[in-house]
Amino acid sequence: MRREGKVKSNSGFEPDNDQDANVPSTTLGGYDGERTPRQSSPSSKEGVAVVAIADPHVPSQQFALDLAQSFNWPIKVFAGHKELLNSGLCDVVVVSSPNMTHYRILMDIINHPKPHHVLVEKPLCTTVAHCEEVVNAAKKRQDLLVQVGLEYRYMPPVAKLIEIVKGGSVGQVKMVAIREHRFPFLVKVNNWNRFNVNSGGTLVEKCCHFFDLMRLFAGANPVRVMASGAIDVNHKDEIYDGKVPDIIDNAYVIIEFDNGSRGMLDLCMFAEGSKNEQEISVVGDVGKGEAFVPESVVRFGTRVAGRDGVQTLKAEDDRIKYEGLHHGSSYLEHLNFLTAIRAKGEQAPAVDLQDGLVSVAIGVAAQLSIEKGRFITIEEVLGGLSCNYTA
Repeated sequence: MRREGKVKSNSGFEPDNDQDANVPSTTLGGYDGERTPRQSSPSSKEGVAVVAIADPHVPSQQFALDLAQSFNWPIKVFAGHKELLNSGLCDVVVVSSPNMTHYRILMDIINHPKPHHVLVEKPLCTTVAHCEEVVNAAKKRQDLLVQVGLEYRYMPPVAKLIEIVKGGSVGQVKMVAIREHRFPFLVKVNNWNRFNVNSGGTLVEKCCHFFDLMRLFAGANPVRVMASGAIDVNHKDEIYDGKVPDIIDNAYVIIEFDNGSRGMLDLCMFAEGSKNEQEISVVGDVGKGEAFVPESVVRFGTRVAGRDGVQTLKAEDDRIKYEGLHHGSSYLEHLNFLTAIRAKGEQAPAVDLQDGLVSVAIGVAAQLSIEKGRFITIEEVLGGLSCNYTA
């Protein structure tokens, strides 16, 4: 079994020993409302034991302890990630802390003498420069695996649409359109997610998921980005330490890819009156596929068959034991991560550091496009580095 530790709210992790040597131990770090051990972690049936949490935020520590006790999980608590790493109690660390803490935590994990496999919540980091440092540091550690938590790939309707597109049913992809119409950002510990300096900006914090999916569907890398967005409705009456939140609540983003395909994001965070939160459309030269979340419906058809030939499927995954806040995708993500760990270097993580870097780069380019009022090339934000598309 593997022992798993998790890093929570501002910068911590944790683990427990006295576990079977074959059980991966996981520590959970930084509970910020994104996920809980119950929502996301494989149980002992999959050979994993959650053994610790690390979190400098005492209420979050207590929440995790209470939850663990309800399942009779004996876990240890640490106030910071360094104490967790130095304890030697875990094999795997899940980083689910505020965005601005990811960089320092990841660098400390990667540079620690003992190797710890890592699943880091999205975004990888809040800046491209920090992402690049993490990528370069990890290249020197062949004894550990890092997976990025872009788990929207695993939501059943999205996974089914990926299967359809990659199977060639729509032909060569030309256009990818993703609409997310949803509720405002949730309240997080100390309201860290109300400011761009902490989150990276809405188009990094929230939309790296969608830019990752666009890149995956297109089978290509981004070339340039154009965006228009603003703060029109949400958080205007909020003040924290004398400052008003500066995160945008709506935007349109256009991405041009190096194979000639295009992506478009339609984001609105004051659209609670929506049947679906995400609507994805992928159009190729042969046909079209669509996915709807949370309706969990997938539709696809061809130009030849027309409207009458459109097929509708209900997308489900029997492996999901607990849906949580992301329709079971966090659980499936953990299963995939565990499979990659057990492959002992023979299998790369499904979402690697390069995927995390490029998804952040697109978000940064979009934020900069709004600020500058012009197209931003990916080269401008990547500084000449290659996107290295490998999907």
